[in-house]
Amino acid sequence: MTSYVQVILRRVFQAAVTVLGIVAINFVVINLAPGDMAEVMAGQAGGAGEGYIEQIRAQFGLDQPLIVRFAHYLANLLQFDLGYSFSRNLPVSTVLFERLPATLLLMGSAIGLAFLLGSLLGAFAARRANSFADTLISLVSVLGYATPLFWLGLMMVLLFTIKLGWLPSSGMRTIGSRATGWAAFVDLIRHAAMPTVTLALFYIAVFTRLMRASILQVSRLEFVTTARAKGAAEGQVYRRHIYGNAILPVVTMLGVQIGSMLGGSVVVETIFGWPGLGRLTFDAIFSRDVNLLLGVLFLSSLLVVVVNLIVDLLYTWLDPRIELAS
Repeated sequence: MTSYVQVILRRVFQAAVTVLGIVAINFVVINLAPGDMAEVMAGQAGGAGEGYIEQIRAQFGLDQPLIVRFAHYLANLLQFDLGYSFSRNLPVSTVLFERLPATLLLMGSAIGLAFLLGSLLGAFAARRANSFADTLISLVSVLGYATPLFWLGLMMVLLFTIKLGWLPSSGMRTIGSRATGWAAFVDLIRHAAMPTVTLALFYIAVFTRLMRASILQVSRLEFVTTARAKGAAEGQVYRRHIYGNAILPVVTMLGVQIGSMLGGSVVVETIFGWPGLGRLTFDAIFSRDVNLLLGVLFLSSLLVVVVNLIVDLLYTWLDPRIELAS
C-alpha cells in the first residue's frame, strides 16, 4: 500500500512539472506574438497616440522584460491568482469557473457517447469480421473520421434547425425561459444534442476502429485459444477473456484524445454559441486578452493532465494484473 501511495505521489509530482512546463511555453509564445492588449484597448477607445499606448503598457506591466513578467505571473499563479481580464472586467478565475461547467458538460457527454457507441460498434464489427455489417461500420467510421467538424456542425444546423425546426441552433438554454426541473433538463438536452454529436462523431470513428482491431488481436492470443479448447461458449470467451483485455487500448486513447477534444470544442462552441471555454478562447484571442487566454490554457492543460492521471489509475481497476509503473 505504501509503494502504491508513493507511485501516486510521484505521478502527481510529474504532472505538476508537466503543467509548469506548459505554463512557461504558453506564456512565452503568447507574449512573443505581434500586438498586445494595449493596442486593442487604445483601438476600443477610438484610437490614441503612442504616448497613451505606452501609458497603458506601463500600467499593466507590459513594458517590463519578458522574464520579469513571467516571474510575476508565476508568483501570482502559485497563489492561485490568474490575473484580471480587461475584456470582461472581471478576475480571470471568475470568468473561467463560470464557463467551465458548460465545457465539462459538452466534453463529458461527447466523450461518453463516443466511448460507449464506439466500443459497441467496434465489438459488433469484430465479432462479424469481413461480413456486410463489418464493412458498413468500417465505411461509416472512415466517413466520420474524415468529416470536418465545422462542416458537420453547419449541416446539422441547416437540417435540424432551419429545415426541420426540431432543435435550437445556439446557446445552452432558451433565452428568457423560466423552466425548472424536468422541463429545464429537456431544454438543456435539446440545446446540447447537436454540439455533442458534432464533437463526438470523430471520436466515435476512432474508438470503433480501435476497438475492432483490439478485439481481433486479442482473440488470436493463446489464452483465448486455450479457453475455446476447453469448451467454453463463444459468448463466455468474449465476456471473460476478450472484452476486458481489448478495452485497455481504448481507455488509453480516451485519455490521449481529451487534449484534441478541447481543441475541437473551440470550433464546436463557436458554431453553436455554446458558452464554454472553447468560445471563451476564441474571444480572448481576438481581444488580445493575454491573462484570460493564459488562464484558459492553464485550466485546459490541468484538465488534460488530471484526466490522464485518472486513466493511469483506472488501469489497475480494469485489470488488477497491471501495476502502476514505478
